[in-house]
Amino acid sequence: MSDKVLVLNATYEPLNVCSARRAIVLVLKQKAEAIETSGRVFHSAENAFPLPAVIRLSNFVRVPHGKTRRVSRRAVLARDRHSCQYCGSRFHLTIDHIIPRSRGGESTWENIVTSCAPCNSRKGDRLPYEVNMRLRSKPRPPDPKALICMAVSEIHLSWKRYLDYAVA
Repeated sequence: MSDKVLVLNATYEPLNVCSARRAIVLVLKQKAEAIETSGRVFHSAENAFPLPAVIRLSNFVRVPHGKTRRVSRRAVLARDRHSCQYCGSRFHLTIDHIIPRSRGGESTWENIVTSCAPCNSRKGDRLPYEVNMRLRSKPRPPDPKALICMAVSEIHLSWKRYLDYAVA
């Protein structure tokens, strides 16, 4: 049972993705309700349960602000839609610290961007303005929807209306 299930907050806000097994447990314990089913069925010794594709929690869960989310290469690439934030290239992507670590720059959402290898090499340990480079957009913590999309290899059709996010 490796199916993934979209978890919505009580307000229908997408929170995360969990396993189908975890989703069934949440539904059986009445901590969540199945909003959409996948069309498949899980069989236990005595019962059969429709496998949920989307569940909604019964109680509201407070979501931490973006700064508390861990910065990772994969999340930065997803946030920046897999394109260099200096030139727009989608090839040979790396991660760049806007204020280089050698100059005291930290690994925060606001200081890390996706960069192609040529732009990263050109910038080196300098600030963007020192080499006449400009960012295409201001870096910020990623949208939770981007993190959900990154957690799975394929978005189930029933998820799209809850994510209202164009998955490229």
